[in-house]
Formats: sequence, structure tokens, C-alpha cells
Amino acid sequence: MNATALIAEDEPLLAQALQAELAQAWPALAVVKVVGDGETAVAQALALRPDVMFLDIRMPGQSGLDAAAELAEEWPDDQAFPALVFVTAYDAYAVQAFEAQAVDYLLKPVQPERLRLTVQRVQALLAQRRPATGPLDATLEQLRSLMTLPGAQAPVARLQVIPASVGQTIRMVQLTEVLAFEAADKYVRVLLAQGEVLIRTPLKELMPQLDPALFWQIHRGTVVRADAIESVTRNEAGRLGLRLRARPEAFGVSRLYADRFRAM
Repeated sequence: MNATALIAEDEPLLAQALQAELAQAWPALAVVKVVGDGETAVAQALALRPDVMFLDIRMPGQSGLDAAAELAEEWPDDQAFPALVFVTAYDAYAVQAFEAQAVDYLLKPVQPERLRLTVQRVQALLAQRRPATGPLDATLEQLRSLMTLPGAQAPVARLQVIPASVGQTIRMVQLTEVLAFEAADKYVRVLLAQGEVLIRTPLKELMPQLDPALFWQIHRGTVVRADAIESVTRNEAGRLGLRLRARPEAFGVSRLYADRFRAM
């Protein structure tokens, strides 16, 4: 089966080894790009539209999982989504989690026999996918599960108060005042009923400290207070957007998190 692939691996020797093993296991596979970080992987995948992507989990900046999540959000609706294979050095617990969610994986260093099995699985998936959509729905479900695995993080204390700089003053913002968190460059905007404040704590670090029943992630860069949602609408393209009480702006809901509103 002819197909194209993109490899995202920050260790050049491992990337070369994987490419060499792929040439043996799948001679008809053309590796169109090898990159070393998640951000470049997303950009090149959107430009080249490969059939399959081999994503290292731990890369500088954006992880393989984060890159896959961003790609799922940005991928055109009318294009077949690539099959994803994660390359990992995780321990047995993590490997079991990947296996349970039916997302294929390769352990470093890649073993030829295991790679041949992966190739067979990917080829079967590509042969079955519909031209216009590909395995996007299944991939979204897998990513949601992998990004919220129980036990993946140590328990942390719930956030109650957020110290935020306002000029020369430190304002202590009660969590009960917060309607949404929105990533913005090096900051996170903390949106309130009256105005907003900026904090430097990354959204990823905030998330484990928030009650997931009260604060819902609706986009990789946006978390909203569930009981502040006023309305959710679907546009002609099928994409969801929502509005919060006491805020003027609309917030987009990505495909990765649209499952919360499945009944719509």
C-alpha cells in the first residue's frame, strides 16, 4: 500500500533509525518530513497532509499528545485525518493505557517485529477509512481518554484564590469570581464578570488545581466555568460556540471537547 508519513522525533539518531526500519517494514511508505518538535509537526502536517504520523511523546515545547490534539482541532473537515502512532519510552503502566485505548505505540528503541505489527495495523486502518473523514472521530475519543488518564498526575490541592498582578498591586482573585481562563501568549487571561486579570501560570499547571466538574476545558487554550454557560450554538459548518453570562465575547468549542455537548 502506497502512503506518506511524517516523523516527529527530537533525537536525530532515533529518527534516522525509525526511518530506516520503516523502509524495511513498509517499502511503499514515503517519509515526506522528519521534524524535531511538536509545533513544527503540526505545521508540516497541515501543509503536507500525511497518511500517518509517528509522534514522539516527549519533545521540546509541545508534546506529541498536545501536537495531536492541536492537529485534531485544526484539521480541515473535508480531509482524511492521519493515523497516529505514538513513540514512547513510558513505563509499563503508560503502555497499558495506550494499548487499552487502541492508540498504537512504539517503545524506544523501536524493535523490527513490533514495527511490523504497527505497520499492519496502520495499513488496515488506512484501507478502511472513508476518503472524506478518516479515523478522526475515533482519534478524538482516544485523545480525550489519554489526556485524562486517572493516576497520570499526583493529587494536588484545589485552587481557591488566584494572586494576580494589577499594576503595582497583587489582587487576590477568588475562584468563585472566575468565569473563564484563556491562554494568551506567555500569559493566561482570567476572565471575570467585570474585567480580567493576567497571570503567568500556564494553563496546563492550572488545570489539575481546578474542579473538572465545575471548570470545563472547551479548547486547548480555553477553560470555562460550567455554571456560567448561557448558551451553546452550532454554526452551518457544524462547529460549536458558546457564550457566558456577563461576558460579551463568544468562545469556540474545539472538536476535541465537543463531546460534552453531544446531545445538541
